Amino acid sequence: MDQLVIEAKKRAETGKKVAKQLRAAGRIPAVMYNEKGEAVSLDVDSAAFNKVWRTITSTTLVTLNVEGTSYDAFIRATEYDIKTDSVLHADFFAVTNTKPVTRKYKVQYSGTAAGVLKGGFMVKHIPEVVIKCLPKDLPVRLVVDVSKVNIGDNLCVKDLDLGDKVTILTNPEASLVTVAPAR
Repeated sequence: MDQLVIEAKKRAETGKKVAKQLRAAGRIPAVMYNEKGEAVSLDVDSAAFNKVWRTITSTTLVTLNVEGTSYDAFIRATEYDIKTDSVLHADFFAVTNTKPVTRKYKVQYSGTAAGVLKGGFMVKHIPEVVIKCLPKDLPVRLVVDVSKVNIGDNLCVKDLDLGDKVTILTNPEASLVTVAPAR
């Protein structure tokens, strides 16, 4: 996936009046937090932000350019107005890529299990897996191919291959999927 870039400007003024003026000008008020807990008030272009925001997950790292300085950041939270279909505010979390982070991933399944095609039924056991790695090494999604799981087979967490830079913290013996025979 290409690195996604969001251009931002620092802002000194804060408050409701300023936020309304920014939104009227096609900008979104935002805040960037760093790992020390320090905050910087920003504003970003609404159209450019929405283009990026609608295509990412919570574990996607974006490049935040703030007046010539680049930061690797996650979009931590957004305030969204469903009536106007617009983002009202955004929070970014800038990371240094030197400390590992821990994230929970919902397990997504692809394919049809071979055992299901033979009349069995697939049982999903754990809905999410916890992993730890540097922010730049985080996978976008955790998709598991179940097409080779036969009747009586057990697909465990230890069978996942996420690369050598990712550590899985979930019990390796935990079952993700089994295919049970028809009754």
